[in-house]
Formats: sequence, structure tokens, C-alpha cells
Amino acid sequence: MDNNKRTDVNQLGEFGLIDHLTENIVLQQPTSIRGVGDDAAVIDSGDHYTLITTDMLVEGIHFDLAYTPLKHLGYKSMVVNFSDIYAMNGVPTQVTVGLAISNRYSVEALEELYSGMLLACEFYGVDLVGGDTTSSPKGMTLGITAIGKCEKGAVSLRSGARVGDTICITGNLGDAYLGLQILEREKACIRKFRMYNLNSKDSNTSLNAS
Repeated sequence: MDNNKRTDVNQLGEFGLIDHLTENIVLQQPTSIRGVGDDAAVIDSGDHYTLITTDMLVEGIHFDLAYTPLKHLGYKSMVVNFSDIYAMNGVPTQVTVGLAISNRYSVEALEELYSGMLLACEFYGVDLVGGDTTSSPKGMTLGITAIGKCEKGAVSLRSGARVGDTICITGNLGDAYLGLQILEREKACIRKFRMYNLNSKDSNTSLNAS
């Protein structure tokens, strides 16, 4: 390894970076059926497969609390992980929550976040069984690990896709992106309005002072 070489991670992109960092991984346990490269890891648990997946949500990257209610964020943090289990033709059963927060969050705010998580868990029949909480110098970061199970022989891998397969999509393509664009536009309008009011107050102060 050349210690003087510096490669910008943006040159590789998210999936290119994952491929680069994991290319030398060798599975050592006979129970590890599938590792990096799918929606979830596949572990042989005897009469069934256990599925494990992890996702992170970082404030300012994956969510904006200017227009995302904490209860909605909590619900979303669960279902984005459940969806990875379902994508493998499995059923989510347990979940753990890693949470890093700055001191600007109150207990009441975190109660609201967890109310959304528990609502999702109740709806999908998943148990929240643990996790970790720590402080952060800025914002909020969520690290969610979902655990599920699947019958042997029924697991759906990305490598199993074949030409001619039927692709099924729920909802309307582009709706989420359009909604995000509307929210971002409203956020920009509010920011401009606040700046206008601030400038107006500064102007009035200057006139009164003169």
C-alpha cells in the first residue's frame, strides 16, 4: 500500500468504495452463506437462514429536520431496513438501534423519534431488542441493524436476476423525488423570507439611528 497516495472517495462512488474496501474479505465461517454484495448477509441457522442488514441515516445527508418530523424519521429508519429483508424474500424479526446525538436534542424529541420506530415495529411485527446511544458533536446519526429469517432454498439474491424476469414496482415512480423537491423549495423560500425580514430590521435600525 502506497501511504503517499490519496484517492478521493468520490472518484469511486458509494458502491465502488464498498467493492474496493471489501475485495479482500474471505468468509471463514461455514455458516456464512452470503456476505457483502447483497441486500442482507445470509447466515445458516440450521433449519432456516438468518438475514442481517445495516443502514445508516445521517442528518444533513439522508434527512433534514427542517421538514422531517422526528416521528416520521423514526418510522422511516425502521422500514428502510425491513425492506432489505423483504427484498431477500425474508421476514424481519428483530432490530437494534444505534443513535448518536448532539446536545440540542431534548428527551421529548427522542421520545418522538422512538414513537415512530415503535409504530413501525408494531405494524410489521418486529421486536426492538437493543442498540447503543452516544453523544455527537453535531446533529444526529442513526445506525439500524435489522435481523430476519428466510426458508432455505427461498432466499432471493441479486445474482439470481435473469433476463426476462418480471420487475414489479409499487407506488408511482418519481413521487418521492417530487415531494423532496417541493420541500426543498419551501425551505429555500422560508430562508429567503427570514433573510428579507432580517435585512429590513437592519435597515430600519440604521434609519432610526441616523
